[in-house]
Amino acid sequence: MALRHAVLAALLDGEYSGYQLTKIFDIGVSNFWYAAPQQLYAELTKLEAGGLVTGREVVQRGRPNKRVFKVTEAGLAELAAYAAAPARPLVLRDDLAVKVHAVDLLDPAPVIEQLRDRAREAGAKLEIFERILAGLRGDLDEETFLREGGHVGPYLSGQAGCRLARETRDWCLSTARTLEERSERARERIGKETS
Repeated sequence: MALRHAVLAALLDGEYSGYQLTKIFDIGVSNFWYAAPQQLYAELTKLEAGGLVTGREVVQRGRPNKRVFKVTEAGLAELAAYAAAPARPLVLRDDLAVKVHAVDLLDPAPVIEQLRDRAREAGAKLEIFERILAGLRGDLDEETFLREGGHVGPYLSGQAGCRLARETRDWCLSTARTLEERSERARERIGKETS
């Protein structure tokens, strides 16, 4: 997937400025795509030059004017072609998983600390996704929303974000506990051997 497709998908719900788009990426799209703000602004410029989005200036009082963007028919056609193409397999690159993999020959304390940090971050992200999903559902329960509610795509991708954040949090916590327990047993063994 190219960044262009993630930007086009994020713009489907309306007209957004580059700043608003960065907020959408931070919260709603971050579970499946990360992009730095400067990447998003550069991509908006390319998409507009390619006719996939159109931009217009909005005059604001007391603040600088801003440009807002929306998807064009050509952008929708690009997304349709992208959606019809076969999806690539998920590729995961995680430096913390590499550290856990190598932990048997390392001091586990810094890895345990990083696991706990990642668990806190995942827990915070989970709370954000749960609030977003509740906002999308409104007064409907999840089953009713999935069957009858509007714009189900952002909700379904938000569910994926919730599941990923929950699994990440749970894995980090259980892995940290395992490493702590093993470290404690190793210290006890060393203590017995030296006594």
